[in-house]
This record gives sequence, C-alpha cells and structure tokens, in this order.
Amino acid sequence: MSLNQFSFPTDILHGEGALAELSNRIAEKKLMLVTDPGLVKAGVVEQALAGLTDCGAAFEVFDGVHPNPIEADVEMGAAFYNEHGCDGLLALGGGSAMDVAKVIRFFANHPAPLAQYSILDNGGTKISSELPPFYAVPTTAGTGSEVGRGAVITMRDTGRKTLFVSPPLMPTIAVLEPALTAGLPPHLTAATGIDAFTHCLESYFAPVYHPMADGVALEGIRICLAHLNAAVADGQNLAARAQMQMAASMGAVAFQKDLGMVHSLAHPLSARHGTHHGLANALMLPDSMAFIEAAELTTEQRQRIQTIRTLFAEVGCAGDSLAGETRAWFEELGIQFGLQNHGIAADDLAPLADEAFADPCHATNLIPVTHGDLLAVYQNAL
Repeated sequence: MSLNQFSFPTDILHGEGALAELSNRIAEKKLMLVTDPGLVKAGVVEQALAGLTDCGAAFEVFDGVHPNPIEADVEMGAAFYNEHGCDGLLALGGGSAMDVAKVIRFFANHPAPLAQYSILDNGGTKISSELPPFYAVPTTAGTGSEVGRGAVITMRDTGRKTLFVSPPLMPTIAVLEPALTAGLPPHLTAATGIDAFTHCLESYFAPVYHPMADGVALEGIRICLAHLNAAVADGQNLAARAQMQMAASMGAVAFQKDLGMVHSLAHPLSARHGTHHGLANALMLPDSMAFIEAAELTTEQRQRIQTIRTLFAEVGCAGDSLAGETRAWFEELGIQFGLQNHGIAADDLAPLADEAFADPCHATNLIPVTHGDLLAVYQNAL
C-alpha cells in the first residue's frame, strides 16, 4: 500500500453555551468581525456581540460580504483590517463570511495580486503559516467552512469561482452555537442543509483512499436524514439545529477527500447567475445521481450507492433509485426543481457546461465525466 497522509480540523466548540465559552479563549485586543449586511439588519451581529461582552476585546464590524464572495470583498476587507489596527478576525455568518475572512487573514499582509495564491497556481505554498487568530462562528449549517482550510472567491478577471486552499487558513476555533442559526428561514435552512448532505455524499463517492473521511461522511448523511426536516419545520428546534451544525462541519471534514460533479455543475450557477450554493447543489444532485446510476459501474461503486440508499430506507425514504430518493426528499424540503424556474434559460446551458468542465471538482467524481455529460445533466435539469 502506498503512503497516505490524513489531516483533521480545528478545535470545535459545539452546543448551547459555545459562544460564551469562546469569550474565555479570546486574547486579542481588537478583532475584525466579518459578516454581511443582512445579519447586521437582522440583529444577529448584535446578538453575537452581546454573547462576547466578557471577552475583553473590541470589535470592528466589516459587513461588505456578498452572498457569493468576490475579489473586491477581500481587497476592501484587507484594507479595513489594516486601517483599524486589528490583531485577529471573527467571521459571523455562512460560508461567504467565512471564506472572505479566511482570505483577508492572509491577504492583509501578503502582496497583491490575490490570484497568485489560488489553487490554480499552486498558490497555497505562498501563504505564510504566521497568520493572526481567526474565530469562525457560523449562522448557517451547510458549508462547514468553519472547519475547512479552503475558501471560494469569484475573481474579477475570469468571473469564475476560484479556490484558495492552504492549511494555515483553518480557523483557530470553530463555534457552533445553535441559537445563532434559529433565525434562518425554512428555504435557507433546507438549502444549506442540502449543501452539507451533498458534501458528505460526494466525499463518500470520491474514488480517493480515506476510510476515516468515509466514516465521517456516512455519519453526516445519517444526521442530515434524521434531523434536516425537523430543522426546516421549526427554526426554534435547537436540538435539530445543533445536529445540522455538526453535520455541516462533518461534511467539510469529509470533503478533504474531495467532491464530484454536483459541485462542478453548481459552481457556475452561483458565479454566473447568483444562485444560492446550497440550492444549486439541490437542483443538480438528483440528475447527477441519475447519470451515475445509469453508467456501467463496478461492484464496489454500486455497493457505495447501495450503502446510501440503505440510509434512506432507514428513515422511510426508500424509492427506486438514489436519484429518485434524493429528488423526493428535496421536494419534501421545499425545493422547486427546474433550472428555468430559477432564471436559467436553455441558451445559458452551453457556457455553463464550459465552466463546469473547467471546474476541478468533477476530477474526483465517482465516475469520469465529459463536457458532453455535464451539458446533458444541465439539459435534464432544465
């Protein structure tokens, strides 16, 4: 057997009281709080700051984060960090706030241009390990960015979602306080939860040797199937919220093993059409599973699919195929299928397929895919 290397994530505070515990662990004098305008308006930033009154640090709030983060968010944020003399960062929000904060964390003291640090240029090796402390406080349960070493930013020159990946980007502490997710509306609870599920599913299917990640992925899927419906139905169900927070973090731990075609198909929908990432995954996953299930698979590949279908059966969601089971579950969660129902026209599909094929995630799909395969899946999902 060849040599393998495995890595697992940062310290995690999980459950009611997690935010209060973070107060005991902050030693910085001034933290840049990275968030988005919606959370400021909704009072979530005020709620979080109230829970951190005893930490002894001052906070400078930067709310210039777009739903799908862009290069300008990072540039403005890095300037803000330096102008205010901050010595650490706290991200409050979903994956967008986490990703922007991760990149600000190094770009504030690394030379421009930002593109040189992307995974496309093997830029992770240029990122110093001597970075300021970073505390990640998610208000959604989907991306798992609070435990990840990567960030996704849409770049100005290409218009494409671009990965920045390096171990130093991993947050110092992740804080999973379920009360901070209670205000998330049902449709976003569903979309973010499906994102967590997709991370676990694609990671489990990725043809990469990582049995520890496989185990985490399977348990994450089980948690999603058991608790996402309850979290969508009742935003104040903190037990279900806490479970989905854990599933999201587990998905991000698992996908160090890599992802698959669903993410390659989803990324251009967000970058080009502003589709919420979790919703984009939901729209593309059932047709992607149909493509995979129709292919000539090995016994091991079919066994992996059957393992997931067994988990669906255990919660009463058995159907004729994994494609059908995921579609039925997502519809139950309120997902409206059909790309045309989300502003995508038939003329958009060819350029979307170009970008999906250029996206690296499908390189670790359960089975290889061609440009034509990705286009066909878009057409089926229209």
